[in-house]
Order: sequence, then C-alpha cells, then structure tokens
Amino acid sequence: MQIDLDNVAYIGETSVTIRKSRRRITIPKEIVEKLRISDGDKIRWVLFNDGKLSISTVNSSSESSAATGI
Repeated sequence: MQIDLDNVAYIGETSVTIRKSRRRITIPKEIVEKLRISDGDKIRWVLFNDGKLSISTVNSSSESSAATGI
C-alpha cells in the first residue's frame, strides 16, 4: 500500500485482544488525544473488498466523521 507521508499525522501498531467472544483493540494515546475520543464515543469501521480498512470517529450530532484510512 502506498502512503503519502505528507498526509500522515501518526503511524503506529497495536494488538488485538481476543477472549472468547469479546474482542478488544487499544487506540493509541496520540490518536485518542488528537481526535479527542472519549469513553462512549462511536467508531465506524469500513472493510473494503480489497482488504483495506477505514476507521472513523462518528460525530453523533451531524453523523459526519473524521476519517483515518488504514
């Protein structure tokens, strides 16, 4: 995947924790702070047919989002 680093604010990796039917992902601190994510906020996940994933915060008042493509 080609990434234009001029358009990148943060790159990092985290682990997925799977325990029985519950799956957890840790959002890096830098992203939480930059997007001002709070407990109870919604995250939208979009998986494309080519395997790419887009993760966005959801603004409940207007249903707009701040996209973060992965």
